[in-house]
Amino acid sequence: MAGTGSLYEDEDGGNMIVDINVTPLVDITLVLLIIFMVTASYIVQPALRVELPHAATGEDTVKTTLALELEKDGTLSLNGTKASEDDVKAFIARALPVKPDLQAVIAADKAVSHGAVVHVIDLVRQAGVHKFAISVENAAAGGK
Repeated sequence: MAGTGSLYEDEDGGNMIVDINVTPLVDITLVLLIIFMVTASYIVQPALRVELPHAATGEDTVKTTLALELEKDGTLSLNGTKASEDDVKAFIARALPVKPDLQAVIAADKAVSHGAVVHVIDLVRQAGVHKFAISVENAAAGGK
């Protein structure tokens, strides 16, 4: 007779259902994976597209608070936002008392003239930062 059996018994003969249905678990896991993949693209910091020169002896540097970038047209950016030379000097003046061993990482497009890069290095050194690195792509990883 229907409806007289226990909730834990199947319809065939009174055996208990002991299998776990993993389909809902897999569905939820895949949905969470998709959510994480979509949100991860929004977490990434926006960056300027700078074509770095290649060097075989390039090394990784630690994340610094003073990242300078020179674009093809000579535009200077400080930590991802466009800035003037006075903005850079003001930032260094505020940051040096907090972090005396401040290091500048300078990334310049390979189309930028050598003189413009030297000018930025000189600007940083005059402001009081004596440790600096020039950002390059590793030739083994980058190609040309």
